Order: sequence, then C-alpha cells, then structure tokens
Amino acid sequence: MAQIVCKDVVLGYEGKAVVQNLNFEVNKGDYLCIVGENGSGKSTLIRAMLRLKEPMSGEICMDDGLETDGIGYLPQQTVVQKDFPASVQEIVRSGCLGRFGWRPFYGRAEKERAAENMEKLGIAHLAKRCYRELSGGQQQRVLLARALCATRYMLLLDEPVSGLDPAAVQEMYELLEKLNHEEKITIIMVSHDIHAAAVYADRILHISEEPLFFGTKEDYLKSEIGKTCFSRMGGQIHV
Repeated sequence: MAQIVCKDVVLGYEGKAVVQNLNFEVNKGDYLCIVGENGSGKSTLIRAMLRLKEPMSGEICMDDGLETDGIGYLPQQTVVQKDFPASVQEIVRSGCLGRFGWRPFYGRAEKERAAENMEKLGIAHLAKRCYRELSGGQQQRVLLARALCATRYMLLLDEPVSGLDPAAVQEMYELLEKLNHEEKITIIMVSHDIHAAAVYADRILHISEEPLFFGTKEDYLKSEIGKTCFSRMGGQIHV
C-alpha cells in the first residue's frame, strides 16, 4: 500500500527549479534511500514531504494515516542542538508534543511511549543524563527515540550518520535496519553514503535536475548511474 505518491513534482526555491519531473512512490515497509550531489534537491524533497514547503508544481499525496499520526523526522544535527541543556528523557518525551493537543503536560501514555522507545534503542539507562554530555552516537539514538514518539509508521532521516565515528555509524544503520524489518517502520533516508544505501535500502532514488533513477537497489547497481557512482568509489559492491 502506497504511503506517499509523488506525481510530476517540480521542487525549487526563489522561483528556480532544482529538480523536475519527479515521480516515485513509497509503500508501507519500504526502506528508501535518496542520493544525489550537493544541491540536487534532496533536503528540499524532505521538506516537501513534511509539508514544510509546497512543490512548484505537481503533487505529493499522502496516506491518511500519515496525515493524522504524523511522520517521525530526524534532521541533520547542528552545533546548537549538540549542546542542548536538557535531559535525555525530556528530549525523547518532546516527540509526543503533537499528540495531546492543548494539554500542558505529558500524560501516562506519552511517558510510557517515551520509556518504551528509550528501551528499544538501548538508552533507558541514560534517561536522567544531560543530552550535551553524551557521545555523538548516543545523541543520535536520543533523537531517533524522539522521532519514534511522533509516529509508528514512517521515519524521515536527513544524513543521520553525519559526523559520527565508524562504530556509531554502523550501530545507527543496524538500528534502522531493525526498525524497518522488525517494527515494519517505513524508512526514508537522505544520504551521501551510496555504499550503505546499496547494503541496507531496498529502493534507491537518485535525483539531480532530472531524476536519474528510481527502483530497487539491485537494478540501481546495474544502471549506468549506479555503475558510475561505484566506479568513483573504486569498485563494485556485493549485497
């Protein structure tokens, strides 16, 4: 079942198109990786899917479940975010803010959901710790738990492993794979890491001014653009 359908979309800013004729769909349980050069429109597409930016033309249709239960979003971290002076528990719970309307407090359900997601991501023991005292990998787990509090259906991630050490990168990819396979959460991830995309994703969208590829990772590796990208990395990849 399609959760997002992108039809003849043109995206841009200040009246200038950065990507045109964009057509793809995301089905429940997909793991889609969006790749492309800097400035190709990847983050702009994420903003459009979050309803933070309107397409210049075309339409992005969403399943009713996403409209009502939201999408969990993990943006690129900034220096300010890394130094945020709040506890892990407070940050994770804040992912529930869109769920209880005008109530000025967290109810039992929100607290239990936050605790469940902290446990799921192996950070329950950090609940009282200050976020800015954590390692980069731990901080990303906290933000991922926060995103999970917003939805049970779909996660959108913008360069989620940027700035992490190799061990933390591997842990993050394994966590996302587990959420996708075991929790059946749809994953849409913007990434520069084409190698990881070919290992973990099941579909790849490669965009530029014109969409260059949309399909399975197996077909991507056989495509001209896929072969070109991997030749730049010094060889092929086996998945």
